Amino acid sequence: MQRRTFLTIPLALAACSAEPEPDYDVVIYGGTSAGVAAAVQASRMGKSVVIVAPETHLGGLTAGGLGWTDSGRKEVIGGLAREFYHRVWQHYEQPGAWRWQTREEYGNKGQGTPAIDGDNRTMWIFEPHVAEAVFEEWIAEAEIPVHRDEWLDRDNGVEMAEGRIRAISTLGGKRYSGRMFVDATYEGDLMAAAGASFHVGREDNSVYGERHNGVQKDVRHHGHFFPEGVSPYVIPGDPSSGLLPRVHAGNPGVNGEGDNRIQAYCYRLCLTQVEENRVPFEKPEGYDANQYELLARAFQAGWNEVFRKFDPIPNGKTDENNHGPFSTDNIGMNYDYPEAGYERRREILAEHIQYQKGWLYYLANDEKVPADIRAEMSKWGLAKDEFVETGHWPHQIYVRESRRLIGPYVMTELDCTGERDTPDSVGMGSYTADSHNVQRYVTDEGFVQNEGDVGVKLPGPYRISYGSLTPKKEEVENLLVPVCVSASHIAYGSVRMEPVFMILGQSAATAAVLAMDSGLAVQDLPYQQLRERLLSDAQVLES
Repeated sequence: MQRRTFLTIPLALAACSAEPEPDYDVVIYGGTSAGVAAAVQASRMGKSVVIVAPETHLGGLTAGGLGWTDSGRKEVIGGLAREFYHRVWQHYEQPGAWRWQTREEYGNKGQGTPAIDGDNRTMWIFEPHVAEAVFEEWIAEAEIPVHRDEWLDRDNGVEMAEGRIRAISTLGGKRYSGRMFVDATYEGDLMAAAGASFHVGREDNSVYGERHNGVQKDVRHHGHFFPEGVSPYVIPGDPSSGLLPRVHAGNPGVNGEGDNRIQAYCYRLCLTQVEENRVPFEKPEGYDANQYELLARAFQAGWNEVFRKFDPIPNGKTDENNHGPFSTDNIGMNYDYPEAGYERRREILAEHIQYQKGWLYYLANDEKVPADIRAEMSKWGLAKDEFVETGHWPHQIYVRESRRLIGPYVMTELDCTGERDTPDSVGMGSYTADSHNVQRYVTDEGFVQNEGDVGVKLPGPYRISYGSLTPKKEEVENLLVPVCVSASHIAYGSVRMEPVFMILGQSAATAAVLAMDSGLAVQDLPYQQLRERLLSDAQVLES
């Protein structure tokens, strides 16, 4: 368990001075999909609300390249989340939405259910700019103020009294007081600065009685592993020559053992082959082909699935995701990101961009890449009409995992698999418990291998407990956390999907408003009262 320091107002001062009226009923920190959903819900319940966003673009990953939605079972997605996908459907019903491709050319590609579900008037796969426009439309309709590029002062910017956050301040000098607060960031910066307990990394299997947490050297549920026999050394087979770049020395750990490692990050790229809309891959400054030698060796060993996860989204574009042993996931290069300061995080992001841009250029140009793959890769480029303000590169990295709250209830593998009865449902998840690789290491046999990629198929949708959205009462009484929820590493691998974040953002805001109106700590809100309101707002709480 880890804790962070925070600023406390002396109780005597708080008791003697008149408490000024808060600026807002609900202050939301973070402009992710969960943050937008929380703001819209609080507004619809008649409360004043503000989004304080370190981002300049709303929507997080949903508007940041993850257009091939990891949605799981669509029937358990309700409320504002379903409204979002309905609005996406409305957009693509307009003939003008199909600029680079006809609807007929796109077809109806999807996962499980079609991308375009006309019967239910929803669309689950979309372009990044379309998602961002929906979020902005929501905010404009509700006239919700959004203060962008405002970064929480994590050292001194959380004012607390009697177990409650009174106000937060940003590095830009702005102060926001409120009755209730929601941390909707991927990193959990507000919850940590407020003194809530949290965890970073993988728990030992023994902590929660799980099977797929901790080190998983013998589990290979996906195809993201090296073929047998690939050497990690500069001179193949010669340990004295040193390790190639991006192979980590040291003991990978014992199966089931906990560590501080987290899932690899990447940018979900929007690529296209439409020539008029294509920006060719350029050699990045500081490019070093040696960084990709392991990819060349994977090709030599017979691996050739480069284009397996160029998933099609409308208008001749892709949501390009990690696939294979050496792909867009920058394995092992993010361990300090969750708790790093802002400057260090910027360095980590820059390194990820450098790596991924170099990977693209390498595949399209290096002679060690098979000629047929080079020729195919050269047809692709960044989509010119996406991420225009950031050089056509996504504005949001895929933070698959960062801090995770330790609240009154911790979601575990047993909740996801239905092996225990989850209380007080505030929404449902259904996606595979999915962890990307967390480390690249040298096996006992002297070969390179990846570890941590786990995909546990679930028997069906599962409930998410209200107790996983709140800190412990003795820590913070007026904070809800719909993104960095209280869950183990492997359970979070399923919970961490964007539709679920929207669901939980709505539920968190609902709880905040009801607790505020009743003068209660969020932990004391009667569940039946919360449940009735969630159901009336079309949330799906059980299947």
